[in-house]
Amino acid sequence: MTTVTSKPEISVSGLYVDSVHKQFRLRDGTEFTALKNISLNLEDNQIGVLLGPSGCGKSTLLRMIAGLESIEEGTIRLNGRVIRGAGADRAMVFQSYSSFPWLSVRDNVAFGLKGRGEALSLREGVVDYYIDAVKLTAFANAYPHQLSGGMQQRVAIARTLASNPELLLMDEPFGALDPETRWQMQALLLDIVRKEKTTVLMVSHDIEEALYLGDVIFFMGTKPGRVCDVIRPNIERNGQDRDALLELDRYRELEREIRAKMRSQALELVA
Repeated sequence: MTTVTSKPEISVSGLYVDSVHKQFRLRDGTEFTALKNISLNLEDNQIGVLLGPSGCGKSTLLRMIAGLESIEEGTIRLNGRVIRGAGADRAMVFQSYSSFPWLSVRDNVAFGLKGRGEALSLREGVVDYYIDAVKLTAFANAYPHQLSGGMQQRVAIARTLASNPELLLMDEPFGALDPETRWQMQALLLDIVRKEKTTVLMVSHDIEEALYLGDVIFFMGTKPGRVCDVIRPNIERNGQDRDALLELDRYRELEREIRAKMRSQALELVA
């Protein structure tokens, strides 16, 4: 693990968060500092994970990067451009299944492309490609209520990827799924983003998920929310059976260290 002592150097490519602060005003008029001096750098084609206990500001930071929360202090850049609000260069997948219930799988995936005015022939090719990528070709004409939870989340991922974002943001996208479906979805996501060379930043509170998916893990602490450590697992996943991966000495060592830090931060939260 690397203890964070200074902000990273500005990067032209990828995501760069520089000294970001966020405060909220409570009902009694007092100010609550949700995030303090957040700085991090996520390189192109990497999967970054915001990991930490509940209440450390992970989702707030993700929403700021998405342009859904205001940035009061500091700067967020994507591929050198300053983020000042929502934009087509970023797309977000939420924990709740966000498909449009009145649209078929095919029309859900095509929805984002229609708003951007892509030609019909191109749109259909892209839609079919991503439906196949998430293994839903046989269900292309089905409606969300006819699908399982995992399948509905695959629709949301396909729709998001079809819009070709520079940065895919995911807020605990598999948190509502049963363990077996969650593992399958994690493996599917890993396969897709590697093939598509997609840059991903996701929120998780699950240590196993973070170690399995993350090229870099930003471990966040509480009171106020801040990046405490930057962890680079350096675990080879290609061709690695998941059960075998979980038995690696490197994996077990990191899991113990992160779990201890998670307990420590949880105690700080209730202190």
